[in-house]
Amino acid sequence: MNIILIHGMGRTPLSMLPLQRRLKQRDHRVHLFGYSSTFQSLARTTERLVQLIHSWGGTEPYALIGHSLGSVIIRNAYPQLYGHEPVASFFLAPPMVVCKAARIFSTVWPLRILGGEMGSLLAREEFMQQLAMPKNTKIYAGTAGPRADWWPLGHEPNDGVLSAEEASGSFREQVIEVPSIHTFIMNSAIVFDDIVSSLEDANTNDANNLRFAPIPNHAGSVDGIGTRPPI
Repeated sequence: MNIILIHGMGRTPLSMLPLQRRLKQRDHRVHLFGYSSTFQSLARTTERLVQLIHSWGGTEPYALIGHSLGSVIIRNAYPQLYGHEPVASFFLAPPMVVCKAARIFSTVWPLRILGGEMGSLLAREEFMQQLAMPKNTKIYAGTAGPRADWWPLGHEPNDGVLSAEEASGSFREQVIEVPSIHTFIMNSAIVFDDIVSSLEDANTNDANNLRFAPIPNHAGSVDGIGTRPPI
C-alpha cells in the first residue's frame, strides 16, 4: 500500500526514516513528505500534499501517518480528498486541541518564528475546532513524559510536550496510549506493530472499521527509541 509519512514541527523527513524503513520491510510503498513550518504556509503545504495524492490517479489505496503538526496538515487536507480518501490515518502525538505548548510557542518570539504561520494557528481555538477528522483514524498518545508539581503539565499523563488529553480531544475512543515521549513516538515498536496490524485489516476489510485491540500495559518502561520494551 502507498503510505505518506509527514513529520512534525521543527523536524525534517529524516525523523521518519526509521519508520519508513520498517514499513518498507513489510512491502509498503512509503513516501516522505517534507515541509518547513518556518517558511511555508499551511495552505501551500496542504496543496502540495493533495497534489501528491491526486498524482496517483485516484485509484490506488493509501494511508497517511502524521507526527504532531503533520496530523494537523492531514486534517486540513482531508476535505480536499473527497472521492479519494485514505483507507486509514494514523496520528502520532497530535495536538487535537489548543494545547499549553502552542500557547507558549505563540508568546516566545524565537519559538514563534520557528513555528511560523502553522505554529500560530495551533494556538487558535477557532482553527483547531474547524479541522476535519478523517474516517478510520487511530491516535497514539505518549505517556512517558515527566509528572511533577513543577512540570507545566503537572501529574497528567503526557509525552513531554502534550498531555494525553490534549492528544485526544473529543476523540478519546480512537486513542491508544503508549509509553513514549513526543520526539520519538514514531520509533515506538508498539505503535509500529499496531499500524501494521491495522493496515492488514484495511487490506482485508476495506477499512470499514479499524480494530482497537488493547495494548499491553508496559508500566515503568519507555518505548520510542526503536526498541521493544520488556513485557
